[in-house]
Amino acid sequence: MKYLGLAYYSPEAFAAMTPQAVEALTRQCPALDEKMQATGKMLVSASLGDLHTWKTLRPRGGRTQVSDGPYTEAKEVVGGLFIIDADDEEEALRIASMHPAATIGEECGWTVELVPLDFYLGR
Repeated sequence: MKYLGLAYYSPEAFAAMTPQAVEALTRQCPALDEKMQATGKMLVSASLGDLHTWKTLRPRGGRTQVSDGPYTEAKEVVGGLFIIDADDEEEALRIASMHPAATIGEECGWTVELVPLDFYLGR
């Protein structure tokens, strides 16, 4: 079964961190990402771009309306995602717990939400 992992963060908490604290935190990520990759179960892993460059598309009056920024106003936003192909929920939780946002980053609100996928069209 495939699972989507959504990695959340708090933009306000992240912005309040010193550049040195951000660098120290993000320096830890590659080793954790490699640990997940080594399971052979990760299909996709990505970090999302700056919120200020996001676009939202929605149907309006028979046309597609494009606006700036994320669609929702939330305390936390998605900063990254991953898809894993696990044998069961237990394995999915074990692998997802390796993600940096599930392991470190409490000071900037990092969190992972794990969602089973009902439909997946990909490689």
